Amino acid sequence: MVVEAETTGEWLWDALRSKNHFALLRHALAPGTGDPPEFTLGRRETQRNLSEEGRKQAKRIGDLFRAHGINKPGVFSSEWYQCRDTAELLDLGPVYSLFALNSFFQNYEQKDVRTESLNDWLSQQEMDKPLVLVTHQVNITALTGVYPSSGEIVVVEKDAQSGLKVLGSIKTY
Repeated sequence: MVVEAETTGEWLWDALRSKNHFALLRHALAPGTGDPPEFTLGRRETQRNLSEEGRKQAKRIGDLFRAHGINKPGVFSSEWYQCRDTAELLDLGPVYSLFALNSFFQNYEQKDVRTESLNDWLSQQEMDKPLVLVTHQVNITALTGVYPSSGEIVVVEKDAQSGLKVLGSIKTY
């Protein structure tokens, strides 16, 4: 994995509009770290949720995508509410759940299996239109080596010969 200098240059938005590029978006601001002890998938009251500031941040990120000509990308999300809510608040179209984007923070032994699953899924995607994947810091770091902040967009190129190449990131906070 090659990581180039971080930038918010217009060229990253150009890349996202082109074939074989995608955005990895860390969910917007959700206070706390990890999952609460009573965490249950599918039960909002047991999970960390977006703060009001996080909800506003997610809407602003959606505005950024639209302002840069990305209006109807494929949007996929982790099943955690902090990701799902971020993806829906982007207001870029339908949001599809993708198990491979689910966090393994509390179950770190799943890191390799989950990352391989995401890599396999990515290898099967045509990527002829923009693609936005909303997930967690641990997933993004495992796939790219980048440690993104909340709401940060990591721009990645899928190359048939060299695999995935990180072009840079766009900070939104």
